[in-house]
Amino acid sequence: MVSNMASRLEINFIRLLSRCESIASEKRGETEWRLEKYVVALEEMLVALRKSLSKPTAEMLTEYTRKVDFLKGLLEAEKLSSPTEKALANQFLAPGRTPTIANERMPVSKTVHMQTKARCTGEMRDELLGTGVSGKGMSETDLRNRRGLPLDERQSAAELEAVLQHHHNLQEKLAEDMLHLARNLKNNTLAAQNIIKQDNQTLSQSMRQADMNFEKLKTESERLEQHTKKSVNWLLWLMLILVSFTFISMILFIRIFPRLR
Repeated sequence: MVSNMASRLEINFIRLLSRCESIASEKRGETEWRLEKYVVALEEMLVALRKSLSKPTAEMLTEYTRKVDFLKGLLEAEKLSSPTEKALANQFLAPGRTPTIANERMPVSKTVHMQTKARCTGEMRDELLGTGVSGKGMSETDLRNRRGLPLDERQSAAELEAVLQHHHNLQEKLAEDMLHLARNLKNNTLAAQNIIKQDNQTLSQSMRQADMNFEKLKTESERLEQHTKKSVNWLLWLMLILVSFTFISMILFIRIFPRLR
C-alpha cells in the first residue's frame, strides 16, 4: 500500500511539473500567479518524494530537483528589473536533461530556456537601441554599415557593440584564467611528483646504506668473537704453564732442601 501511495505521489508530481513547464513556455502576463504557486507545490511534493519509502532512483530525484530549481530560477530572473540582469541570470539556469513525459521529443525546459534567452536578448537590445529598432530585424552588420541612421541610434548601436565586446572579453579572460589555473595545477603536480621521486630515491639509498652497515657490523662482530676466543685460549695456556712451572719448582725445592730435623 505504501508503494501505491508513493507511485501516485510521483505521478502527481510529474503531471504538475509538466503543467508548470507548459505554463512557462507560454507568454505570461504580469498578473499570472499560477506558476509561482505551482512551483511551491512542486517543492513540497519533491520533499515528500525524498522522504518516501519507495522513492524514485537517485538519478530521477536529481533530474526532478534540477527541473524544479530551473523553474525557481526562471521566476526569480523574471522579477529582476534590468534586462541585462535578466539575461545574466538566465545564463546560469540549468534546464532538465530528459523529457518530463513520454511524448516529448526534447525537454520542454530546454525550449523554455532558449525562449527566455531570446526574449532577454531582445529586451536588452531594445533597451540599448530604443523602441522599434529590434523589431525591424536588422543584423549587427546592418547596424555597422548603415550610415544614414540618426545620431542616437548610431550611439545605441555602438553601445550594443560595446556590451557584446565586453562579454566577449570577459569570456576570453575567464578562459585564460582557467588555462592559467590548469597550467599551475600541472606544474604543481609535476613538482610534487619530482619531490616524491627524490624522496623515494633518498629512502632507497638510506636502506641500502643501512644494509651495508649491518653487513659490516656483522663481519666485525664475527672477527671480534674470533679474536676473543683466541685471547681466551692463550690465557688458558699461559695459566697452565705457570701452574705447571710452580708445581715443578716446589718439587725440586723439596728435594733440594730436605726438612730440617
